[in-house]
Amino acid sequence: MTDLKIHVGDDLDDMGRRFIDAWHRAGRGEEVRERHLSFDSFETLARVLTPKRMALLRHLRKHPANSVNALAKAVDRDYRRVHEDVEVLSRAGLIERANDNTGLSAPYDVIETRIAL
Repeated sequence: MTDLKIHVGDDLDDMGRRFIDAWHRAGRGEEVRERHLSFDSFETLARVLTPKRMALLRHLRKHPANSVNALAKAVDRDYRRVHEDVEVLSRAGLIERANDNTGLSAPYDVIETRIAL
């Protein structure tokens, strides 16, 4: 299972601790394969992870798409809106594109979110 960890409101010290922890684990010979994304606020996260975008991520997890057009057809949504959502999710690091910039996937099983108060 591949997890994506989203951190909201962390500061540079928090990010540094994650890096140092991963560095030490790698130094001990442990395999370190983890993905982290950081958002500055809950409001930013909420603007990126809307319900329709979450639906796209769920669909792409099970059914990677060859193109935005194929994805829009598969989820029965307007191409333009899906294209906008894919662009936002790609920039945020939530959707991966193939090297030729056509294939789309969401290569993780779980999104774990930590929100700092």
